[in-house]
Amino acid sequence: MDSTTHNGPERLPLIPEESRTPEQQQVVNNILSGPRGSIRGPFAALMRSPVVADGVQSLGAYLRFKSSIPPALNELAICMTAREWTAQYEWYAHARLALEAGLPQAILDAIAEGTEPAVMDADQRLVWTFCTEMHRDRGVSDATYAATKARFGEQGIVDLIAVSGYYTLVGMTLNISRVPLPAGVPTPLKPLKPLACR
Repeated sequence: MDSTTHNGPERLPLIPEESRTPEQQQVVNNILSGPRGSIRGPFAALMRSPVVADGVQSLGAYLRFKSSIPPALNELAICMTAREWTAQYEWYAHARLALEAGLPQAILDAIAEGTEPAVMDADQRLVWTFCTEMHRDRGVSDATYAATKARFGEQGIVDLIAVSGYYTLVGMTLNISRVPLPAGVPTPLKPLKPLACR
């Protein structure tokens, strides 16, 4: 069985306002006053641990809205992480954002299928290679590191690592909590066959 399939009801749904602790309500207030403007995705689940939830939402606000990596490339890294975890809600949310940021549909289609996109520009290929190696090999080669540093600098390297790690946490939270897709939205990602290198 595909362990990422959402079988059953949402496990950690949004806590009603009247049942929240003051700390949980403060997390909600912090999120609502930030760039997101609404409680979506993993935060309903994460508010069970308010310190974790507030740290996650603060880090995520930087990684989504202020990263040194350009938006389309940042969304490429996020979608690769969503594919790695078969995080359906994460893919649903960020594939749309990737398209809006200018990432070609063909690249998203290839990632969804677990294959290398046939056509990428130099920056897309660099991010794809960095993230592929990081997820697959649990590190990156010297050549990939040097090329990424030359293009995006050390801050860019850290931001790529951080956005991938952050959306791993988000994907795990979404999958374990069984955050549902909106009504009528088909499941976007099919299970991938295990790769020999994994």
